[in-house]
Amino acid sequence: MDHIAHLARLALSDAEAADCVAKLSRILGLVDQLQGVDTTGVEPMAHPLAMTQRLRSDEITESDQREDYQRNAPRADQGLYLVPRVIE
Repeated sequence: MDHIAHLARLALSDAEAADCVAKLSRILGLVDQLQGVDTTGVEPMAHPLAMTQRLRSDEITESDQREDYQRNAPRADQGLYLVPRVIE
């Protein structure tokens, strides 16, 4: 657990680490249990309810305000925001 905590940049006490180990073990046990379920013939779904997604019409509802926004930028040129170079 110390290695996982280090990778996640977490500082855990021994009690917190033990608690995390117990919780992760339960989660992995549940995953193992779910992998044992026969899903033959089960259609994958994106939502638990049989619904169709309501889509809005593809219409322009706002005016182009790029010039207004870029007027507040420290540096902009030809519609692009200019930022300091950070990679040499």
